[in-house]
Amino acid sequence: MSAEEHPERIGPFRILQVLGEGGMGIVYEAEQTQPVRRRVALKVMKLGMDTKEVVARFEAERQALAVMEHANIAKVFEAGVTQRGRPYFVMETVRGVPLTEYCDNRKLSTRERLELFVPVCQAVQHAHQKGVIHRDLKPSNVLVTEQEGTPVPKIIDFGIAKATGQRLTEKTVVTVHGQAMGTPAYMSPEQAEMSGLDVDTRTDIYSLGVMLYELLVGHLPIDPKEIGLQAFIARLVLRETNPPTPSARLLSLGQTQGTVAATRQTDAAALRRELRGDLDWIVMKAMEQDRARRYETANALAFELRRFLRDEPVLARPPSPAYRFGKFVRRHRTGVAASGLAVLALLVGAVLATAGMVRATRAERATAREAEAARQVSDFLVGLFEVSDPGQARGNTITAREILDRGAERISTELTDQPRVQGRLMATIGQVYRALGLYDAAGELADRSLVIREEALSPEHEDVAASLDLLGSVYRFQGQYDEAEAALQRALAIRETLYGPDDLRVVSTLEGLANTYTEQGKYDEAEPLMLRVVAIREEAMGPDDPVLARTLSNTGALYWRQGDVEEAEPYLRRALAIRERVLGPDDPDLADGYNNLGVLYWTLGRYDEAEESYGRARDIWSRALAPDHPYMAAIQNNLAETHWVQGEYAEAESLFLQALAIKEAILEPDHPSIAVSLNGLANVYRDMGRHAAAEPLYRRALRIRQGVLQADDPAVAETLADYARMLREAGREEEAEALERGRG
Repeated sequence: MSAEEHPERIGPFRILQVLGEGGMGIVYEAEQTQPVRRRVALKVMKLGMDTKEVVARFEAERQALAVMEHANIAKVFEAGVTQRGRPYFVMETVRGVPLTEYCDNRKLSTRERLELFVPVCQAVQHAHQKGVIHRDLKPSNVLVTEQEGTPVPKIIDFGIAKATGQRLTEKTVVTVHGQAMGTPAYMSPEQAEMSGLDVDTRTDIYSLGVMLYELLVGHLPIDPKEIGLQAFIARLVLRETNPPTPSARLLSLGQTQGTVAATRQTDAAALRRELRGDLDWIVMKAMEQDRARRYETANALAFELRRFLRDEPVLARPPSPAYRFGKFVRRHRTGVAASGLAVLALLVGAVLATAGMVRATRAERATAREAEAARQVSDFLVGLFEVSDPGQARGNTITAREILDRGAERISTELTDQPRVQGRLMATIGQVYRALGLYDAAGELADRSLVIREEALSPEHEDVAASLDLLGSVYRFQGQYDEAEAALQRALAIRETLYGPDDLRVVSTLEGLANTYTEQGKYDEAEPLMLRVVAIREEAMGPDDPVLARTLSNTGALYWRQGDVEEAEPYLRRALAIRERVLGPDDPDLADGYNNLGVLYWTLGRYDEAEESYGRARDIWSRALAPDHPYMAAIQNNLAETHWVQGEYAEAESLFLQALAIKEAILEPDHPSIAVSLNGLANVYRDMGRHAAAEPLYRRALRIRQGVLQADDPAVAETLADYARMLREAGREEEAEALERGRG
């Protein structure tokens, strides 16, 4: 071979040997001496392959790897071109073997294979978050090395990666007509459709599903070699592959299934039992022909596998009571066994009459206490709703608010001998008041429930934490952020001690604290908390839970407030998509999704679409909420902003005044939400030339925002800029400059 085909040096690197060769490049092992000494892998384009398409693909791989920083993705060190103009790049040497080969050689069990596969999913998730789809995931592109005796998978070869959120190369990467990009056996149906125009991150989810299938069974779901490549591609495109489940595929192997099982340290029957059920469901969901039915993210697949490894119910499988109970038994074998022994001990102990009588007496007393508490609660509820009886109402219409007020009043005088019940009912009605936007009443009941529970229970009890959580959220809605932080941090400390860091009760409080930081403009403190909440909720609840949607929406709002629309958009869109799928058409949370999408459209200058989204939100909220609810004020305010920016000042003024009236009736005078409406209304008056009407509104908005927000918060800067503009339009340049310098 010529020196040009296999040179002794490429740039500053001395070539040692050929490591591999692909369709467009050769990979060498090379030695670098400056500025550090190390062995590297150097990939250079083959001679004669420098067509525009191949150069573009080569550059795409180089750029794809360069933007990623993950322990399970081969790291790129640098790049360059040879003297003949052939591009190359240098990456870490991955001395490993393909994933399936590694697992089979070491006879890894099913559990060990899954534990090795999870970080592969996490690496793919990292690539997707960087805007890169691999499009050729297969075992030979996942090499396993060992570091200090621990297997570490590394994803390589992003040669046909597709950029989803960024441009990877100045040149265009195209799919040649009639030539699908990727390896057919691992290719998704949409990727096989030749155009390549409709491929998104879920194509990699499908490939991960095929790899997982092969890891578990030792064979592909359908091998193109068995039916012919063209027939396989045709069936794939038509969504007619209909592969068997992993357990069914194993059974079809006949006598060879014993060999497959042996490489997993088990026998064929045991392996079938292991695969049948949860693993069948997980793999087939990842390989769904319709990508809308696959796992939405690689992380979702990783979380599902973790649930399986922890003997928790998996989301891919329709739940049943028997299934969930079986999972509980497997998770708590020791506890269940102990319970069984306890039952046996009770049966044997029946002959011990004295001990049995003591137990019975204690149980009877406990039962009597519970019965008395239940009776008192029942009497309380019956009495509460007697107010709606025609005989007592005397022809008057009784509202839900009146029932709540009566309940709050009665709780104070009744159930005094049941402080735990009294505290719980106070907290419950407080939550309803909060949901109705009646923050003063909610705060009073939350505070009283906290006092009762602290006196009756341990200061580290869950009920104390629940009251603190409620009180903190009410403080936040009232704009009393210091008090909210203190209450939520105390609740968080109690719950983390009781349940650990990842319990859903913990993340509920964590999210409240993150929202509190967001509303104060403490974005650096809010972001890590919110992202932690997203990760935990998605793992615990799955990708379609409406509570997760609310968290995604809050995360999008956090990024939007920082001015990062590109980061905010996917969170807001995903939140709305979940809500549209799982909520009813009149659900207030769906309205929240439309409202947030409207904010996004407004920021992008797409005002007609913003107005349409706001209108849908207002229609839902107006049916579900009282006219003076804070959400009604928020949507009126947003619609007003849309009319104002389009020069429709009369409509904007009316809507701003409606929003301001609601807010001033239910919120504290220095609440930051009031400043939003004040600033908006002042802008309308300024643009109408009514400077005298605008100025006091700007001054009050600025005073509120500087009092509760960080000095560098965008909202403070907004009011300063808007006010200064008005002063200049009024010919008061010196005052405008003084305001901008902080002396206004």
